[in-house]
Amino acid sequence: MSRTSGLSNSLHYLKSTLQNKCPRCREGNLFVSQQPYRLKDGLKMHEHCPVCGQPTEIEVGFYYGTGYVSYALSIAYIVSTFVAWKVLIGVTFAIDDNRIFYWMGTVVVTLFALQPMLMRFSRSLWLSWFVRYDPNWREHELKKPERVIEEHKNNW
Repeated sequence: MSRTSGLSNSLHYLKSTLQNKCPRCREGNLFVSQQPYRLKDGLKMHEHCPVCGQPTEIEVGFYYGTGYVSYALSIAYIVSTFVAWKVLIGVTFAIDDNRIFYWMGTVVVTLFALQPMLMRFSRSLWLSWFVRYDPNWREHELKKPERVIEEHKNNW
C-alpha cells in the first residue's frame, strides 16, 4: 500500500466517521435523524445499517463505552481552546487578571452546545473501532454478532 493510498483511506475513514456513516460500508447513515439537535430522536440509531445490514448494536450495553470517548473529546476541546486562548490573548495567572473567566464561560457554553454532536460522533467512532471497513461488503456475508441475545435487546 502506498503512502498516498494510506492517507486517502485515513481521510475517507475520518470523513465517514464525522458524517456518522456505517463503518462497514461507509454509505448508510447510523442515525435515524440527520439533525443532532432534535432532542426527541437525535440519538436514535437504526437497528441495522440501511445499506449493508450491519447491526449497530453489537452487544447489549455496547454504547456505554462512548462515555469515555465523549469525555476524551471534551477534554481535547477544552485543552485546545485553552491553548488557542493563551496564544491569542496571552492569559496570565495574576490576581487582577480576570480574562481566564471569560475563557471558562465560553468553553462551558460552547461545550454544552456541542454536546449532541459530540455524543453522535462518539457513537460513530466507537462503532468504527469494532466494525472493520469492507470495500467488498456486497460480496461478503455479514457476520452475526455473537453476544446479542434478542430477548435482552433494548432492555436497559
